[in-house]
Amino acid sequence: SDLLFPGCELTASAKSYTFQVDEEDDSDHILALSVVCLTDGAKDECNVVEVVGRNHENQEIAVPVANLKLSCQPLLSLDNFKLQPPVTFRLAAGSGPVHLAGWHQILHREDASFEEDDDLSEEEEELAPIMPAKK
Repeated sequence: SDLLFPGCELTASAKSYTFQVDEEDDSDHILALSVVCLTDGAKDECNVVEVVGRNHENQEIAVPVANLKLSCQPLLSLDNFKLQPPVTFRLAAGSGPVHLAGWHQILHREDASFEEDDDLSEEEEELAPIMPAKK
C-alpha cells in the first residue's frame, strides 16, 4: 500500500530528519522521494540536501541529492527516488527552509508470490529475437 509521506522541512535550526520504521515490522518499506524545494523565507544561497544511509558494509554514507538556490533552481523533482529506511535527510549547506515530500510504500511479504517471478522468466524466454531494421 502507498501512503503519502507528509514530508519534512530542513532549516538552520533543524538540519536533519530521520525517516525510520518499526524494526519488528515484517513488511518491506520504501520511501520514494518526489520533490525537494525551497519554501517561504529561503535566502538566495546554495542549499545542499544530502541523503545519509548505510552501504553494503553497514558504513554510514552521505550522498548529495539536491543543490537548490532561490534565483536559479528553487525546486527539484526527483521522480520518486527510492530509498530504504532508515534514512536521514541532512541540510549540508545553506539555511533553508527546504521541504521534502514523497511516498511511503509498504510491501507486505505475505502478498509477494515467487511463482509470478517464474512465470515472468518463462515469458522472457519466449520473446522473438529483435530483427535489424531494413535499410
